[in-house]
Amino acid sequence: MKAPASTYRLQIRSSFTLFDAAATVPYLKALGVDWVYLSPILTAEHGSDHGYDVTDPSAVDPERGGPEGLLSLSRAAREHGMGVLVDIVPNHVGVASPAQNPWWWSLLQEGRGSPYAEAFDVDWDFGAGRIRIPVLGSDDDLGLLEVADGELHYYGHRFPLAAGSYSDGDSPRAVHDRQHYELVSWRRADSELNYRRFFAVNTLAGIRVEGPWVFGQAHAEVKRWFDDGLVDGLRVDHPDGLADPARYLRWLKDLSGGAYVLVEKILEPGEELPAEFACEGTTGYDALADLDRLLVDPAGEAALDALDAQLRSGEPADYAAMILGTKRAVADGMLRSEILRLARLVPASASLSEDVAADALAQVIAAFPVYRTYLPTGEDVLREACAAAARQRPDLSNVLDVLLPLLLKPGTELGRRFQQTSGMVMAKGVEDTAFYRYTRLGTLTEVGADPSHFSLAPEEFHRRMAERQESLPLSMTTLTTHDTKRSEDTRARISVIAELPDEWAATLDTLRGLAPVPDGPFENLLWQAVIGAWPASRERLQAYAEKAAREAANSTTWTDPDEKFEARVKAAVDAVFDDARVTTAIEDFVARTDAFAASNSLSLKLLQLTMPGVPDVYQGTEFRDRSLADPDNRRAVDFKRRESALAALDAGTSPADFRDEAAKLLLTSRALRLRRDRPELFQGYRPVLASHAAADHLVAFDRGADSSRTGALTLATRLPVGLERAGGWRDTAVELSTAMRDELTGRTHGPGPVPVAGILQQYPVALLAPVNGDNT
Repeated sequence: MKAPASTYRLQIRSSFTLFDAAATVPYLKALGVDWVYLSPILTAEHGSDHGYDVTDPSAVDPERGGPEGLLSLSRAAREHGMGVLVDIVPNHVGVASPAQNPWWWSLLQEGRGSPYAEAFDVDWDFGAGRIRIPVLGSDDDLGLLEVADGELHYYGHRFPLAAGSYSDGDSPRAVHDRQHYELVSWRRADSELNYRRFFAVNTLAGIRVEGPWVFGQAHAEVKRWFDDGLVDGLRVDHPDGLADPARYLRWLKDLSGGAYVLVEKILEPGEELPAEFACEGTTGYDALADLDRLLVDPAGEAALDALDAQLRSGEPADYAAMILGTKRAVADGMLRSEILRLARLVPASASLSEDVAADALAQVIAAFPVYRTYLPTGEDVLREACAAAARQRPDLSNVLDVLLPLLLKPGTELGRRFQQTSGMVMAKGVEDTAFYRYTRLGTLTEVGADPSHFSLAPEEFHRRMAERQESLPLSMTTLTTHDTKRSEDTRARISVIAELPDEWAATLDTLRGLAPVPDGPFENLLWQAVIGAWPASRERLQAYAEKAAREAANSTTWTDPDEKFEARVKAAVDAVFDDARVTTAIEDFVARTDAFAASNSLSLKLLQLTMPGVPDVYQGTEFRDRSLADPDNRRAVDFKRRESALAALDAGTSPADFRDEAAKLLLTSRALRLRRDRPELFQGYRPVLASHAAADHLVAFDRGADSSRTGALTLATRLPVGLERAGGWRDTAVELSTAMRDELTGRTHGPGPVPVAGILQQYPVALLAPVNGDNT
């Protein structure tokens, strides 16, 4: 199997097509990238900026360059000795515009008689033989329907007509009543929907790739990519939504000829990737969580807890209780349709009413500590979740005793569908709600992490890295993705707050006084985001503030916005630009933390690029990138500017107009090149311990194959505020067994004990390689 030394993620869309990606390949090669990593490229909803709403899996999206664009990109990659990794979306398709999706159009037009009826996950009986489409402003809007051009229209929405269902003179409403679908108010989706969705997104309908012919048709174009030698590997989006992820991955391995495969699988703390998954690892959120916490000062936890308690007028947030509540609220709210479908699958022999069964099922899912089980793998998790639900709700204990044996049977529809549903509730209740409520330190609330875990000791970090090298050496590592709520450089600055909690509390108090918002925890989240992303435009911060407030769903929501509260939020963001006192408070704190944030940023990047696993660089992050949640993190990237800066660095000059970016670009390019060009230096993992005064502020490891062979040696600064307060490195030293050259500065060090201050004289990090290839 061909595997990458590194990848570089590109967001492919109409404004940056596959042809544009092909033109970028020479720069990526110069940067040191091994494989190009593409966002979804199959035909998606017109104008889609992300591509996860595939409408036709049979072809590469014309708006993204079409098959000719993929051929151009693949040829460019091959000419430069690079591979191609593509993101695919097997769980769902886009149905916002039915006419754009031939499978969905057929389903609506022909109902159960459609050749694609088996492809979709519809509970026809619950809809009295019709599929419910939640697009109306209200059910009264049925009077606004029109028949035109042989279709049923509702404003800009177009729907097909079943054969023989319309005659001249028929009212549009009467025609509607004869269709295989029923248009209903969007508010009914929460509890009355009868098709499986992606999470709570009505315009993304789940498909049943567990059916062999469905899998075959949905992956025919993907198979062509491998048959024609266009693509080398795949990233699988949201495998937890599938009925049988393990079987799907086996099929995918067979289809691709055993190609490199990664899964977008969120591993909760202590959770391992199922052994039966035929893949090389995850997309790296687990690595991101470890790296962030390594650079968070544990000494700041008590002070930030105290601040959190003050903002909540009492005790600091109880995260376990919070997520139990948010998950239960999601199960009872936006995902009630999915819970009720499970309840309808409980056999009559169980003698449970639908409401009682739904109550118990929702409680079990709310108690789940991970996204899902893969029965029989995870049976113990399901048993413990039922036990936890019984402790939380003793009144449901007998009901849970009845349900548990039923849920443990993966061969039944109830047992299978329960596994598909638990991850939906986790994602919406935790990532998209609780992560906007648990606000003591924004760095910690990233996808795939438990924010109640505040920091990670170097000893534990080294243990986890050794384990990663042993068990998942080809799993991806990452710092920023299209899904991260804050980019790596935004988090690097926010992490400094843990070292300066008192100064942050004072700054926050000033900001709250000048531009108050009536929600203390949200104020903490908002002002941390502003600080982390600064400098940022008014438009970007306003968009983030609105999204964050609605996702938190404490003071306003997406479905029922509180206009007065949102006006206060908007005014606070405006004050950043319109009130000099607010601007000064922000800029003063940024100035206070900027050097420390820069240190964290470089340390994060070097650690990620050199640790065990396959490092991914998200587009543009070889420069400093202070993005917030999507779509902010999908902004256009100026590759010409980066190419010019890299050429200047390679020519031995420090480009004046790129000075702030030069260090990160230098680090990224040198680390990627070393991994690609000297893979023998990255075959193992061994902690390197410093001695004397500031040893705790250094994280170092040797990637040599074993203790007798020196590999690439990474040195990175940890907790830079504390290091400065301690008087710097002083007599701290590391032992080098051979002469080693710093790839960043060109200076040679060792052998023997070498002062860390000398190695890190220019940068807070160093990447050392044995001189003249001598790694014995």
